[in-house]
Amino acid sequence: MKKLLLLLPLALMLAAPTARAQLVHSEKSLYREVLVYEENGERCMCFTRQCRIGRQSCIFLADPHRFALNYTRMMLGGMLFTGPAPQRVLIIGLGGGSIPKALREILPQAQIDIAEIDPAVTRVAKRFFNFKEDPKMKVIELDGRVYVKRAIRSGVKYDAILLDAFDHEYIPEHLLTREFLAEVKSLLTPTGVVVGNTFSSSKLYDHESTTYADVFGTFFNLKAANRVIVARPAGLPDEAALRSRASEYEKVLATFGVDAQSVLPLFNTRPDWDVKARVLTDQYSPANLLNH
Repeated sequence: MKKLLLLLPLALMLAAPTARAQLVHSEKSLYREVLVYEENGERCMCFTRQCRIGRQSCIFLADPHRFALNYTRMMLGGMLFTGPAPQRVLIIGLGGGSIPKALREILPQAQIDIAEIDPAVTRVAKRFFNFKEDPKMKVIELDGRVYVKRAIRSGVKYDAILLDAFDHEYIPEHLLTREFLAEVKSLLTPTGVVVGNTFSSSKLYDHESTTYADVFGTFFNLKAANRVIVARPAGLPDEAALRSRASEYEKVLATFGVDAQSVLPLFNTRPDWDVKARVLTDQYSPANLLNH
């Protein structure tokens, strides 16, 4: 199957380590090569040499607690500002574990389930990015879609589902389709929210957008280097509700270097895509786009 040629966001390309970055770890798995680079006081996990297609996760060595990547700010804002404090969270894709680590501090009573297909990613997150499991935060080594299907059969429901799974090029094809998003939607509690991390510019942008709209209706579209999609089947909160939630979490988010109020202007529902673009399905996969 042909691979996608993605148009990467300029900010991601500029942020990639240079040839002078120090490779501190390299580990091959069944799925990819997991690499760890250090440069200018940052440590980053990447799935390509010199992080030529973005970075999976980064920390500041002098202050690992502070978020190093913008998308983590948007994902947390999208989840925390749009509904009641979640008690059960599903994260698909671990990376370096920045988001689950933050959620463990912000929501100490929450059950956090993490579906990560690659044991090498989990090992590297623990060794190099300070990620730790605990009795209420566990990594399940499964493909994200397989986990979702099993969760549906078990009857479990989640207050928040965060989609953050990437391979060395982009989001895996089977995690982009209408069928998958419908499965995710069925796992939500009545006031649950889905937050998806994507690129702000790619050949799939229009199609991703129409696919989310087909399943969830109107959604928030947050863009700053990456794009984060925030969908809530029960209906999106108004500006006053967003501000109230942001104020509620302002103090704790500040400890991660996040200005909660600065995230609010990013919440936007105006379509900036071709609303007639074809919806992605299990039969019409992203790779098919190269043939049209």
